[in-house]
Amino acid sequence: MSLTPKLLIRQSQSLVMTPQLMQAIKLLQLSSLDLSAYVANELEQNPLLEREEADDRPAAAAAEDGPEPEPAAAGEAADWSDGDTGSRSEIEDRLDVDFGNVFPDDAPRDPGPAVEAPPEPGDWSQLGVGAPAAGDSADLEAYVAARATLADHLEAQLSLAITDPVERLIGLHLIDLIDEAGYLRESVEEVAERLSAPVAQVERVLGVIHGFEPSGVGARSLAECLAIQLRERDRYDPAMAALLGNLELVARRDMAALRRACGVDDDDIADMLAEIRRLDPKPGHAFGAELAPPVTPDVTVRAAPDGSWHVELVAEALPRVLVNQSYYARVSRAAKTDTEKSFLTDCLQTANWLTRSLEQRARTILKVATEIVRQQDGFFAHGVAHLKPLNLRMVADAIGMHESTVSRVTANKYMATPRGVFELKYFFTAAIASADGGDAHSAEAVRHRIRAMIDAETADDVLSDDTIVKRLHDAGVEIARRTVAKYRESLRIPSSVQRRREKAAALKAGSR
Repeated sequence: MSLTPKLLIRQSQSLVMTPQLMQAIKLLQLSSLDLSAYVANELEQNPLLEREEADDRPAAAAAEDGPEPEPAAAGEAADWSDGDTGSRSEIEDRLDVDFGNVFPDDAPRDPGPAVEAPPEPGDWSQLGVGAPAAGDSADLEAYVAARATLADHLEAQLSLAITDPVERLIGLHLIDLIDEAGYLRESVEEVAERLSAPVAQVERVLGVIHGFEPSGVGARSLAECLAIQLRERDRYDPAMAALLGNLELVARRDMAALRRACGVDDDDIADMLAEIRRLDPKPGHAFGAELAPPVTPDVTVRAAPDGSWHVELVAEALPRVLVNQSYYARVSRAAKTDTEKSFLTDCLQTANWLTRSLEQRARTILKVATEIVRQQDGFFAHGVAHLKPLNLRMVADAIGMHESTVSRVTANKYMATPRGVFELKYFFTAAIASADGGDAHSAEAVRHRIRAMIDAETADDVLSDDTIVKRLHDAGVEIARRTVAKYRESLRIPSSVQRRREKAAALKAGSR
């Protein structure tokens, strides 16, 4: 057998990840806000793209109609492109305007000193600085004050409370270390070592910051934050100090241990706990907290007259762009160099790809959402208890797509339904086997049942995890005790022991 080089011709198929294909995949999984930002960036970079307005004609159609007819009536816009327009005084007499009022900054001035006449009574257009010109709308955002942050609020108080330059620098550094909740997350020793300052001096400056508003700011722990607020209310005594030193007992509702630690009776413990509840554990959140943007649904679902469900896309969540073909034809004729022609060709290809990708994205979202509604029709008709087990493969097989495509479509997309706004991934839940061999149950529906059982329990009949397992088994749900505990913890529901203590404390408080 000899090894010799050969030339062979073979045909094969392979998926090539072109830049446009990668961008299309990225475009599919963007949320509505991210998509709007992406399209705005493309509109800024690509001169052939323009946004389609709902009430306006496309600019391409307007360009094809040709130039506007010249005005015939007096007082309409005049043609300034060619010809002698005459002197300034002739123009003002002919058009009956005063350029000094229309263009106060750009109007040519006559030589020699000019004396400005005072404004007529009732004419306030010439007063003030930066008054908007005629026809300009006022920028309301320029008059809105910026929201004060926690650091700005503390620095303003620091400038009044401390005059020593060294201690003021220490205070500014401590303020920079305070997080959004209002806590100092570094120790005084670390700050003193970094600044090469005495620990006592840093402690003294921190004590001054503890007196700032909001009360409790600059604390290094929850107990210290609550103690600062209690001192300002003159409610910090040895019993309250013992209570703050045993906050883990408060979390467990262990009233017997709290009575022993504080040396008080049940009534005093109840009053002290009520005082603690009136305090703010995160004082910094009152300043500079950014408001979460509202969720914009991508799909809406509403009931049809025939009992089915009508699924449609939300127009506001779908930016529409157009390719200005007429503008491309006009500028391409004027292109001379190869660089200009290549730039125009790339812009046209990118614009066409973006418009097709947006349409394909909309069709894909609608197809996936329609299949989800079809699979989970029981949820829309009867509620969470009727959710069915659903995974990506079931939807992908039903609509003839790949699982990865369905996963990208359901990421960061929301559906507005008569029962509220839900993320598309909410409808994909794991399956829990049935105890009687019937249809499997949805994990989200089982969580709903667990919460309903616990909400209906009384102080004399607090359900343990074993009891919940038995009741679910009687209802036809085969589930393990550890799964019930996991679902209960995900719902932020305490254990049966803590719930029993809370209900007993509530009964005692209600009987007083």
